[in-house]
Amino acid sequence: MLFSLAWKNVWRNKKRSLIILAAIAVGLGSGLFASAVMYGMWDSTVNTSINRDLGHIQIHTAAFQQDALIGNFIPDFNAAVTIIRNEPAVVGVACRTIIEGMASSATSSSGVKILAIDPTIEKTVSDLYTNMIDGQYFDTEKSNPIVIGKTLAGKLDLHLNSKIVLSFQGPDESIIYNAFRIVGIFDTESSIFDGTNVFILQNDLFSLLDVQPFVHEIAVRLNTIKNLEPALLTVQTALPTLKVESWKKLAPELSLMYDLLTLYLNIFLGIILFALLFGITNTMLMAVIDRVREFGVLIAVGLKRKKLAALIMLETIVLSISGGAVGILLGVILIRIFAATGINLAFLAKGLSSLGVSSMLYPSLPFSTYLTLTGMIIVTAILSAIVPARKAIKLNPSSAIRTY
Repeated sequence: MLFSLAWKNVWRNKKRSLIILAAIAVGLGSGLFASAVMYGMWDSTVNTSINRDLGHIQIHTAAFQQDALIGNFIPDFNAAVTIIRNEPAVVGVACRTIIEGMASSATSSSGVKILAIDPTIEKTVSDLYTNMIDGQYFDTEKSNPIVIGKTLAGKLDLHLNSKIVLSFQGPDESIIYNAFRIVGIFDTESSIFDGTNVFILQNDLFSLLDVQPFVHEIAVRLNTIKNLEPALLTVQTALPTLKVESWKKLAPELSLMYDLLTLYLNIFLGIILFALLFGITNTMLMAVIDRVREFGVLIAVGLKRKKLAALIMLETIVLSISGGAVGILLGVILIRIFAATGINLAFLAKGLSSLGVSSMLYPSLPFSTYLTLTGMIIVTAILSAIVPARKAIKLNPSSAIRTY
């Protein structure tokens, strides 16, 4: 009964209620959409990092993690790969040989990470082959092919079919030089990655060094990120002598960014609700002032002041929840529209690429955000009702009845 009475009272002054409802709806809808854009930016950074080269899980030796030397390779890597493939959630396993070296052209040189890969197997883990802007992803019969990033090509003044000289330390600590022919140039969301990584064929490297195959890194791709924790635990248990780490451990800045982002979004939405709190309080205070005589009569005929305060409180909650529901619905509609079409930030592409963020953003929000926001709306409504409720219960019935 009290709820039904509160609902009717909210709409006694339709114009005033509609104005505050619109303010709550627009404020929360805009706040949710802005939050979704920020979360979508983080989500894009994580996904592009995982898809580009990180994978969901990586395996190294502890020595390689400490010092990335050519001799710190994974012993019996084929056995490790067999164990990893037995995990049901695994859809791709790529073995990489990684060497720190120098890349030189006729005009300049730059430090690079040389990744020797098997292109066919690498495609099951990373999507680098989809980012080719010139040439091909090792689909060639040329000897000593190499694929480099657009940023590095610009730095060394190189183009397709140019020769590039790689120099690095061999297993016997001698310095090895070898020329490679550029068969492809890639352009990812990260200009840093594009300027520091080059890819060659594992067979070419092993032939150059005249050694048996060896790998420093095993990258693992899962069917879904939801299976990360159980798959990680299984692989860690099966390979206790190796360092088995998830993308969260490999890129702690991304995990930290998520924690900070969650805090930022809660503060951001809290500021919006704090601003709306004054509007809701003012609306309910006006509603109480307009009904002073009515409240005086109710108190005079025996209505307990606690029940009157509860009625005011319930009216405020109904008003706030109604506006909040419309705001959340508005936010969800906006998020779904732009999640389908995307937001093109091509004019900021250069700046975003330095952060490893795609220029095409797809807003999204975790479900927990909506639950948190609902709780914040209820708290705001209760705080907004304190002043109006206090004014109502402090009324003197005899004076209130004579008010017109």
